[in-house]
Amino acid sequence: MANSSWDERYSSSHFYYGINPNQFYKENLVRLKPGKILLPAEGEGRNAVFAAKLGWQVFAFDSSRVAREKALKLAAENGVKIDYRLLSYDEVDFTSESFDAIALIYAHNPNRELVHKKMIQLLKPGGIIIIEGFSKDQLSFNSGGPKNKDLLFSVDELKNDFSELQSVMVWEEIVELSEGDGHKGKASVVRLIGEK
Repeated sequence: MANSSWDERYSSSHFYYGINPNQFYKENLVRLKPGKILLPAEGEGRNAVFAAKLGWQVFAFDSSRVAREKALKLAAENGVKIDYRLLSYDEVDFTSESFDAIALIYAHNPNRELVHKKMIQLLKPGGIIIIEGFSKDQLSFNSGGPKNKDLLFSVDELKNDFSELQSVMVWEEIVELSEGDGHKGKASVVRLIGEK
């Protein structure tokens, strides 16, 4: 399966969201003991490559063929291997309770609740989920993200989606993004850390 609008966005030789990992994800991942991690909607691979360099066994997927090619090239340049699949959320068939960590970094999706439920199923008991995405207030900023309010997050929505986790912290924050051309400037984000 391929997604031509994202293929187009990623078609340039430079990395649309840069090659460095998302800051919030990085700060939290380095605290965890490496295991098996899943990165949905991983784009050009910046977060996957970072995890692999820390010793994680990395599984990633996206609907863009171009993004996957760039991610695999980035991994090779960094001397690491990632298992990166061309999939939509509907096609995900990983084994239940098989990941020690899952990171959804700007993984906005019209089927938010279903996707989040699926992620909880894939997480091992004791596993950690890390999320950063744009809040509904992001419509006031020009630093990236969907222009459709329904695709943006609220603290209450995420609290509700992940209420079955044994511990979950969710909050909204104004941050300064510097992630390539795609995420640049002041932004309103929602962040979540949860444990199953």
